[in-house]
Amino acid sequence: MITYAITDRTLDAQGDLLVQVSTLLRLGVSWVQIREKDLCDRALYDSLKAIAPEAGRFGVKVLLNARPDIALLGGCDGVHLPSSGLATAAVRKHFERPFLVVRSCHCVEEVLKAADEGADAVTLGPVFETPSKAPYGPPLGLEAFRLACSKSPIPVIGLGGIDICRVSSVMEAGAAGVAAIRMFAGLRPAPQGEAGLSDFLLNQGGTD
Repeated sequence: MITYAITDRTLDAQGDLLVQVSTLLRLGVSWVQIREKDLCDRALYDSLKAIAPEAGRFGVKVLLNARPDIALLGGCDGVHLPSSGLATAAVRKHFERPFLVVRSCHCVEEVLKAADEGADAVTLGPVFETPSKAPYGPPLGLEAFRLACSKSPIPVIGLGGIDICRVSSVMEAGAAGVAAIRMFAGLRPAPQGEAGLSDFLLNQGGTD
């Protein structure tokens, strides 16, 4: 199960990206997406040069939102392409594996196109209603999400309105993992006791 945390440094009490990422690494997430759209190129690069080595020690993959060039220079494991961002095929052509290319998708057609163009994985959503994803239309719901997962040849990670009570239902629908900002930001290292983060999330139950 891929636990994919997305940063928003405004959720940290001090507004400190490095502190937020350090907390996420110690929480035990699989991947971290650096999604700080207001930072200039230099600030992003400097942040990544600090984050990447620490993430490597925890075995966590770091992806940068939208900018494969800065991601590579900064030591990231890959890039997360917004649905309106650079074409997947163009990025894949210039950034060979093992550099990861992950794409944001909002329907099964976009998932299949991303896979055909060389994406390694996609996020798909919003699965559930959430104000931040309102511009993308109504939520998919679990049945449409399940269909997309069944048709996709690459991992599909659920995104949008996912809290700890919904993780198990998203995974049961065929997801390879879950992505979120607030869900992970609201947790603290070792909330799960002796169990791993994935087991902790899966055991929270809940239905939709």
